[in-house]
Amino acid sequence: MALLVHLKTVTDLRGKGDRIAKVAFRGLSFYTRVLENCEDEARFDETFRWPIASNIDGNEMLEIQVFNYSKVFTNRLIGTFRMVLQKVVEEAQLEVTDTLIDDNNSAIRTSVTIELRYQTMDGTVGAWNDGEFLESPNQRSDSEGGHHFETDSLLSAHSQGSTASPGRSHQNLFTGERAFRSRGKEKNKENKERKNKVGKGVFSAMKLGKTRPPKEDNKRQDEPAVLEADDLDRKVMWLGGGLDPDTISLASVTALTTNVSNKRSKPDIKMEPSAGRPMDYQVSITVIEARQLVGLNMDPVVCVEVGEEKKYTSMKESTNCPYYNEYFVFDFHLPPDVMFDKIIKLSVIHSKNLLRSGTLVGSFKLDVGTVYTQPEHQFYHRWAILSDPDDITAGLKGYLKCDVAVVGKGDNIKTPHKANETDEDDIEGNLLLPDGVPPERQWARFYVKIFRAEGLPRMNTSIMANVKKALIGENKDLVDPYVQVLFAGQKGKTSVQKSSYEPMWNEQIIFTDMFPPLCKRMKIQIRDSDKVNDVAIGTHFIDFRKISNEGDKGFLPTLGPAWVNMYGSTRNYTLMDEHQDLNEGLGEGVSFRSRLLLSLAVEILDISSPEITSSTDVQIEPIPSVSDNCTGKMEEFFLFGAFLEATMVDRKSGDKPINFEVTIGNYGNQIDGISKPSMLRKKDGGDSNEEESELLQNSSDDDADDDGEMVSVSMTPAMKPFITDRNYFHLPYFEKKPCIYIKSWWQDQRRRLYNANIMDKIADKLEEGLNDVHEMIKTEKSYPERRLRGVLEELSSGCLRYVTLANKDQNQNGRTRLDRERLKSCMRELENMASQAKSMRSQVKKNTVRDKLKLVQNFLQKLRFLADEPQHSIPDIFIWMMSNNKRIAYARIPSKDILYSIVDEEMGKDCGKVKTVFLRLPGKKGFGPAGWTVQAKMEVYLWLGLNKQRRDFLCGLPCGFEENKAMKGQGLQSFPPISLIYTMKQVFQLRAHMYQARSLFAADSSGLSDPFARVFFITQSQCTEVLNETLCPTWDQLLVFDNVELYGEAQEMRDDPPIIVIEIYDQDTVGKADFMGRTFAKPVVKMSDERYSPPRFPPQLEYYQIYRGNSTAGDLLAAFELLQIGPAGKSDLPPIDGPTDMDRGPILPVPIGIRPVLSRYRVEILFWGLRDLKRVNLAQVDRPRVDIECAGKGVQSALIQNYKKNPNFSTLVKWFEVDLPENELLHPPLNIRVVDCRAFGRYTLVGSHAVSSLRKFIYRPPDKKSQHWNTTGEIVVNMEPEVPVKKMETMVKLEANSDAVVKVDVSEEEKEKKKKKKKGEEIEEEEPDESMLDWWSKYFASIETLKEQLRQQEAAAAEAEEKEEMEIADGSKGQGKTKEKVKAPKEDKKKKQLQTEQTEKKNKPKIDELKVYNKELELECDNFEDWLHTFNLLRGKIGDDDDNVAEEDRIVGRFKGSMCVYKVPLPDDITKEAGYDPNFGMFQGIPNNDPINVLVRVYVVRATDLHPADINGKADPYVVIKLGKTDIRDKENYISKQLNPVFGKSFDIEATFPMESMLTVAVFDWDLVGTDDLIGETKIDLENRYYSKHRATCGISKTYSIHGYNQWRDPMKPAQILSKLCKEGKVDGPHFGPGGRVKVLNRVFTGPTEIEDENGQKKQTDEHLALTVLHNWEEIPRVGCKLIPEHVETRPLLNPDKPGIEQGRLEMWVDMFPMDMPAPGAAIDISPRKPKRYELRVIIWNTDEVILEDDDYFTGEKSSDIFVRGWLKGQQEDKQDTDVHYHSLTGEGNFNWRFLFPFDYLMAEEKIVISKKESMFSWDETEYKIPARLTMQVWDADHFSADDFLGAIELDLNRFPRGAKTAKQCSIDMVTTEAELPTVSIFKQKRVKGWWPFVARNENDEMELTGKVEAELHLLTAEEAEKSPAGLARNEPDPLEKPNRPDTSFIWFLNPLKSIKYLICTRYKWLIIKIVVALLLLAMVALFLYSMPGYMVKKLLGA
Repeated sequence: MALLVHLKTVTDLRGKGDRIAKVAFRGLSFYTRVLENCEDEARFDETFRWPIASNIDGNEMLEIQVFNYSKVFTNRLIGTFRMVLQKVVEEAQLEVTDTLIDDNNSAIRTSVTIELRYQTMDGTVGAWNDGEFLESPNQRSDSEGGHHFETDSLLSAHSQGSTASPGRSHQNLFTGERAFRSRGKEKNKENKERKNKVGKGVFSAMKLGKTRPPKEDNKRQDEPAVLEADDLDRKVMWLGGGLDPDTISLASVTALTTNVSNKRSKPDIKMEPSAGRPMDYQVSITVIEARQLVGLNMDPVVCVEVGEEKKYTSMKESTNCPYYNEYFVFDFHLPPDVMFDKIIKLSVIHSKNLLRSGTLVGSFKLDVGTVYTQPEHQFYHRWAILSDPDDITAGLKGYLKCDVAVVGKGDNIKTPHKANETDEDDIEGNLLLPDGVPPERQWARFYVKIFRAEGLPRMNTSIMANVKKALIGENKDLVDPYVQVLFAGQKGKTSVQKSSYEPMWNEQIIFTDMFPPLCKRMKIQIRDSDKVNDVAIGTHFIDFRKISNEGDKGFLPTLGPAWVNMYGSTRNYTLMDEHQDLNEGLGEGVSFRSRLLLSLAVEILDISSPEITSSTDVQIEPIPSVSDNCTGKMEEFFLFGAFLEATMVDRKSGDKPINFEVTIGNYGNQIDGISKPSMLRKKDGGDSNEEESELLQNSSDDDADDDGEMVSVSMTPAMKPFITDRNYFHLPYFEKKPCIYIKSWWQDQRRRLYNANIMDKIADKLEEGLNDVHEMIKTEKSYPERRLRGVLEELSSGCLRYVTLANKDQNQNGRTRLDRERLKSCMRELENMASQAKSMRSQVKKNTVRDKLKLVQNFLQKLRFLADEPQHSIPDIFIWMMSNNKRIAYARIPSKDILYSIVDEEMGKDCGKVKTVFLRLPGKKGFGPAGWTVQAKMEVYLWLGLNKQRRDFLCGLPCGFEENKAMKGQGLQSFPPISLIYTMKQVFQLRAHMYQARSLFAADSSGLSDPFARVFFITQSQCTEVLNETLCPTWDQLLVFDNVELYGEAQEMRDDPPIIVIEIYDQDTVGKADFMGRTFAKPVVKMSDERYSPPRFPPQLEYYQIYRGNSTAGDLLAAFELLQIGPAGKSDLPPIDGPTDMDRGPILPVPIGIRPVLSRYRVEILFWGLRDLKRVNLAQVDRPRVDIECAGKGVQSALIQNYKKNPNFSTLVKWFEVDLPENELLHPPLNIRVVDCRAFGRYTLVGSHAVSSLRKFIYRPPDKKSQHWNTTGEIVVNMEPEVPVKKMETMVKLEANSDAVVKVDVSEEEKEKKKKKKKGEEIEEEEPDESMLDWWSKYFASIETLKEQLRQQEAAAAEAEEKEEMEIADGSKGQGKTKEKVKAPKEDKKKKQLQTEQTEKKNKPKIDELKVYNKELELECDNFEDWLHTFNLLRGKIGDDDDNVAEEDRIVGRFKGSMCVYKVPLPDDITKEAGYDPNFGMFQGIPNNDPINVLVRVYVVRATDLHPADINGKADPYVVIKLGKTDIRDKENYISKQLNPVFGKSFDIEATFPMESMLTVAVFDWDLVGTDDLIGETKIDLENRYYSKHRATCGISKTYSIHGYNQWRDPMKPAQILSKLCKEGKVDGPHFGPGGRVKVLNRVFTGPTEIEDENGQKKQTDEHLALTVLHNWEEIPRVGCKLIPEHVETRPLLNPDKPGIEQGRLEMWVDMFPMDMPAPGAAIDISPRKPKRYELRVIIWNTDEVILEDDDYFTGEKSSDIFVRGWLKGQQEDKQDTDVHYHSLTGEGNFNWRFLFPFDYLMAEEKIVISKKESMFSWDETEYKIPARLTMQVWDADHFSADDFLGAIELDLNRFPRGAKTAKQCSIDMVTTEAELPTVSIFKQKRVKGWWPFVARNENDEMELTGKVEAELHLLTAEEAEKSPAGLARNEPDPLEKPNRPDTSFIWFLNPLKSIKYLICTRYKWLIIKIVVALLLLAMVALFLYSMPGYMVKKLLGA
């Protein structure tokens, strides 16, 4: 079917200009060529053709738009013509002239003339000859000024001149390639003037299905919707004179995959279900601290719970903001689905101890999946909001700061260097919530209503039932179902309905949880209640993201009432069901289990209303039932299937007769569909007669009821299979193809499926387009951006088409709220997507293709997500292969894929098409190798639709058959056939050109394979020869399949041949061959009446991806052609010419013309050495050799005589010549094999490596004309004017290229500071004293810089994203303005922040920095493989299971070397260069590889986030360093109980390269008893670093200084290094000139020329200049590359037992110094900074306004007995109390009391360091770092009861608010609005005095002021404190005077009691109670033991 539109002219145009028109139909639009300078008439005279798959609907539209064309701006619309195609549909041919309408829908003068033609499927409406309105190309080309079109095929350069027949004139397609035609040799001069730039672009076809060129026949029925070649030509031709290349787009090359005749659909190549296989996961959680916990004076503990496992932090005493910093790790080995549903629960518990479980303060929960979907799979430093699940009215209970990360195998988590700690105090801005979840989450009720279920399977053995039936006579249903719902860690169950296959529950389960929930899925299971154990019958997951929408026009989660289908194991009941997992929802269900009617709704709770129950326990309530038709009207559906082929039947199933069964729900299931579904009730209400289906196997005439009611046939007749080859059988479905048909009744919810289908089709098309673009980029085809533009155009028109179609029938019954809301949101999304795609299309340029591709990929994911319909309707269809009534293998086909609709876009993608289906084993049997073998390959035709639409259910079958009905007779025309008899048969010959395969799977223990390929086509199979020991076989073999019989019409065969399956096997001498992978291909077809000539023949070789299970396993390079054998027999076929290789026996090689064109290459190999060879068969490798092989030629290295003594090769460079294909993409791989030569000429294979792509080793002689080689003229290199500020004297550079260097005495900043000093203002930071600075100052300054960079990158990325959004938004609707307004305040805030940061920066002292890499140095420099490459040698099988053998385990050693591939001969100028040594070929100037002695200095700075190794969740790490025989274990310096240890150590090792070149740095965990455990290790290849051009031996510092903390540490000074580099690179220089200039080659650098020594003397030096050049070495032409700066690298620690999962990270660096050079100085001291001793003296002078707690006994007046308590490190360590001010009536208290707090403090980290034993049993002290926070509390002393806590304040000593001058000015604002107030640091101020408020929370959880304290803080260093000591309390020395207290406070008679109480009660109260209880218990036991014997005797004697 096709629609043709001939656009003739557009008349009455205004003005003069370039015109272009666009014609659109069904979302596919074509552009005309541009007509330049037309006046009032534009004669386009062009024809466009749309192949269509479904009949045109009378009210579809055709649209033509005419534009004024502009090269620069967008085209301006002149007018539009729209036409409804009703008339065309009726008359099939029409000529129309009509006026255009403008934007406002008013007619304008301009009119258009068009002619339309329409051909229907059966050709009933006018067929015609294309020649009628297309002149032949000859005439056409003459009319255009006589250009000949000449086809330039890329690979076959035959020109096809004007010989094409008229019918082909606008179709020009090649196999796999489509070329733009380039302009022929132009004859007339004017054309030459035009100088058209003609592009050539080529498409590689998708992996499946080729572009099949159309037939010669003019009556073609369908053609691919591709832009026809002329069209492309035209676009390209007018490039010169018109179209901007940035606006051209290529429409879909859908022909590649939507096969041309639309009769077959694409098979799925991946075989194995990936879900359900267990994987390793690690959940790591760091609990950092809690804030604002609700409650008074609590002792909080945090419980971390993942799934069932719980871990606890330590307890912190009496604090509301405990600081923990504890790390927990949970390891799991589970399938992803189970893992991601696990709940992580963090709860804070108050006062838990051994005896009591404590009370819950608040908890927070989320599921693992939420964390995993975060960027980097983690939340870092985020605050979790705690709430109390038992009291939902209470509000928030505090915040918990934590890191949560989930790592799967192979994920590596980058720890973000967080900007700085102060940002994180912004709690609201860093909540632990995914993006898009509002911070204020509310409580909500989730109502899950469970109505009823149907179609349940039998869940009990029938023996008991039969007994019962015999005895009582009743027949019971054998299942007792109930429904269980799991959500957010809670579980709810309905009641059990005894013995019912169709239970009615009508109950609702209510969950209460926060909304939006952080648990993504709700799990609903039907379970069978059983006395022994309940088992799941079926499971369904509800994904909240699919049933709600969080947008501003979104909706709360809602679902149903709707049926959900459940799938699981097969329905026959067995006691031990091997597929029980499937019923639990793991893996793909293999059979229908039941369907459940449910609905879900969410209600947000109003917490303030009084009647709310505050608990969150699950509730269950009965509800009224729903009406039958609420889920839609019952309709009768008809499913038809025809089996056209069943081949590749596994030989295990091949000996018994086989039949196939098709089921939909329980319909068609004859073995175990038992339950009699109520769904079956017919329209008249009567039950259908179920028994009849038993008789049914095409038996006698009485199968039909009297009214001609047809009965379903769901099984094919059983047949015995025939043998294909030794592995597979086939069923003899030759001319007779069996059919099945089933009637079933379902609620009519087709609309849901239709909408999903439309989106799926858009998504399929998009995916295909994206694959094309990827492929084009990968194979470097031209113009990928045009293809991407085409993809976007299709996407936007597809989305708009959805919007029109989906909106059709809104008011159908059975539509739920979710249907309506989903439709709205899908329409919004797709409209939005359409406009975004449109505006993005204009932004696609050559350089933005890759970025835009990523964005479009997101569209694809979104479409797939939207298309997945959460409310099911018709269940999926299962096809089972049965043998002996046993189910063997199955295929599952979604019902929507085969659902029929009259609208083409809504139809399922496989409906009415022949689909290739591979059957596989059910459940776990299908995992691993068993799942990779095909159980059977089926060609199936399926059609599902309403019974009343049944009439054209056969229309998609291949033509040429007769129907065979079940019965003969009158009036049965409407009956479906039970088989089809094909009368038409074509005979073909298939030629499979198997050229080579590469990167195959290693199937033998040697790490190689012996591969051969087996090709299957229909019922035949053939094998290639076996090639031994290779992973890259070049078979070069032609396989010929003769007499292949295909049934159906010849024409269809040509368009749509069946697929070919190619399987690769590994031949084993014993046993059967191992499967190595499989791929599919489609042959190119030649009919007997076609010529075997270009462009289609001979076919081109192509790569096909080989799959093994779900993973890729190599590529196959091959071509396939299917040639029809005509009446004249085989003599017509092209001859198989080509030498039959006599030495290969009767094997035909791939013929010339198909095999690639070869040319001569030379391959040079650099042999350097072998490393780390493991033993082979227990023997050590002693005399290894390397064999290199490529395309049959090769070379061997010299033999290493003694591998132990020297593993390097004596001869470095060897070469060989070989013929390789011209096309680099077809280059064969190069194989590296290492063998060990043993005695008597034996040798063993050690390991091998295949270099799959030689591209990076190909040398292309440089183009002398290029810019880079220009070495004349001086270039002044512009450097950043950053010069070190030393002391007062500053160098200021005016302009980088001017030589003037001006000295300025004092910088502006200094002057400012001086002014300030005069005014007496304080300056925040003094210039640092040189002597104070050490390496750590440098390190911390650098880390700040790194964080700053990361922050800027994030900001830049965010900005770019915003900009992009803006662009897109501007493009779609002018929304930009409103958006900007919203963003403005945020931006301002950011700017302010930046400004403050910048001012801070200015004040920062200038410290020389180093570079901190947050990754390994190797990643920064491409593994240091600049000239020396490392190839891993592999050996051993790849494990069968994807998981078990990682590549690391197969590595048996490494080969170091390189290679260079180039065409011979080379240009002379290279070989004639000075100093060219022919022995080294292209490897000039490489160092020699003799052993060399090196001093290796390893600096280990610190480790972070180590995996805990001890039970207490900590580790005792120490460093172990191994290099060669050296093994340094720093065991005595282990760091106790620390997961972030600072080692600060350097180790010197002398090593000899190459024997000792692999450095291992490991972190071990020290254990008192038993062996120490490895936490993790990292390996560094020192040799590659040593020899690298990046000079990774010793990093180059930023500045050169000869003393101080930044002393130059390389024995070679910068000038020496520079001259060495220049000499090695044969570069002219360095020439130092006057005035601080240096010249290298033609680059000039400037810099300072003086240096200061220790005594401050100045000297002249060139070192600064030389260093400047080294920093900019990459600027130097030809030899330049980045040199490694002074640095610290961060390396992940790995543990072989837990492959792929990081166990922590290590910061370190390595220096190397050759021993034959001057020795380096001593190592830098990086030992950790010792904390400095300080003493903090706090004087509590007075308190005021303290709240009064006590009532007086006698007077009843309020008073308080006040005392103040303070501590710095923690309550247990150093809390101190003042004395008590008794009986204060006003809240005033006078103390004059001094606290003394000595502490150790780390300035750089702002942390206090304390060492203490963790418990009585600890072996040694543990070091803790805690923030420096002083806590002061005010208490009311009580004599007999516990003291009452009144209030507290916590001051962070680094930044706390200044105290108020007087008590009046002191207010609660000093605590609540801390952020705005100016803060001070005691470390800078040293002495502070003032008033601070005490605060506590009241009952309503609000902060209130509970008192004020006047205090003085004085900080002294330990030395100062020793010089001026002070006494504790009011003691000597420096005593404070007694406070002047009013008399009321001394109530003397209480004093003695008071002292006793203080001595005993408070300290020992609990101890005393415990002792008393213990004594009582003891007494009881003693009494019992004492009196026991007496009683026993009495009892025995019966006294």
